[in-house]
Amino acid sequence: VTAYIPGEGHNLQEHSVVMIRGGRVKDLPGVRYHIVRGTLDTSGVQDRRQRRSKYGAKRPKS
Repeated sequence: VTAYIPGEGHNLQEHSVVMIRGGRVKDLPGVRYHIVRGTLDTSGVQDRRQRRSKYGAKRPKS
């Protein structure tokens, strides 16, 4: 299955275990799923300050 990895950069390798959710990407034909950031082998986006929950980023230390 082909899935989209949201956010800037990722730590995924060939045999990483990921959680996927539905939701297609209009710009990319055949991509019908998104990878959930911050779960299983997928890390959250570093230095993310806004819309953090969608990218698995923890709240920064003020």
